Amino acid sequence: MANAASTRAPQVADVVCERIERLIVDGVLKTGQILPSERRLTEKLGVSRTALREGLKLLRARGIIETEQGKGSFVAQLSSHTATSPLMHLFGSQPRTLYDLFEVRSLLEGESARLAALRGTDADFVLITRSYEALIAAHDQPLDASGHARLDHAFHLAICEASHNPVLVQTLRSLTDLLLNTVFASVNNLYHREPQKRQIDRQHARLYNAVTGRLPEQARKAAIAHIQSICENLKEIENEEQRLVRSTLRLEGWA
Repeated sequence: MANAASTRAPQVADVVCERIERLIVDGVLKTGQILPSERRLTEKLGVSRTALREGLKLLRARGIIETEQGKGSFVAQLSSHTATSPLMHLFGSQPRTLYDLFEVRSLLEGESARLAALRGTDADFVLITRSYEALIAAHDQPLDASGHARLDHAFHLAICEASHNPVLVQTLRSLTDLLLNTVFASVNNLYHREPQKRQIDRQHARLYNAVTGRLPEQARKAAIAHIQSICENLKEIENEEQRLVRSTLRLEGWA
């Protein structure tokens, strides 16, 4: 009987692991979020406290959760090393990769917007609406470019999370620092130019309405058109500045 009990315990612990991992993959438990109390988890999962502790021990060994004295257990930063790798540093430090990143955003966010319109729940749309309203409300607030960029990025990330494709969500999250560079570039260079700012606002509204209106193809097109127009506007600004530099050099007799 003792042997039978010892073989059952790891199986129950594995089930605990799988259930909690599923909650993380599905976005119910998010990075940095404190896990519910032992009592609540045992009730929700229908397991004993011993089995729960064994399952949490396995999750800690896999690096999926971390435990701090006095704070409890929380979901670990699963992609914490990605953004600080030498490759990511090189991507972030080279100006030319900005446009490569816009291409990546276009591919990933176009599909995530389409899936969000197809799969998004009412709860997802509440979160998207909150992030969209925060973005709109910021127009009248004295925020710096970094603050506006984070609100802009949060709106796009809320749409991605509504896609219910955990691989897509984690891919975008792992690139957060790099993708924020593209958002910061658009905010820093375009927000103070009234025609471009109005265009961005219209595009955000179009994207929001298509996703929450459950119009998948319109949502995909709106996301792609938004990113491509930002890219084109930034390239035009670069060309203007280069033309200005060349004109100044000719005026000063350098050419």
